[in-house]
Amino acid sequence: MEPRFKDGRILLFHAPDPRMIASQSLVGRVVLVMRESYPGIHFIKRVKSVDAEGIWVEGDNLEASTDSRTWGHIQPSEIVAIAFRR
Repeated sequence: MEPRFKDGRILLFHAPDPRMIASQSLVGRVVLVMRESYPGIHFIKRVKSVDAEGIWVEGDNLEASTDSRTWGHIQPSEIVAIAFRR
């Protein structure tokens, strides 16, 4: 997530409220994503939009990030936590 979060920074996350996951209030939030196709690997991404197709996430470093531009929309079940403090 560089340039916003540099290596070595500590981010605190909390478990998501199921009601929040599919709502517009998630837009702009930093989330921890675990893709079903990459079990055990976590990605830090920012939610850009939530719609009927799913959740669109992008990394802050658009030139070097693998995100919804590659994956497409992710499912709510793939969001394992929401950042609340750095």
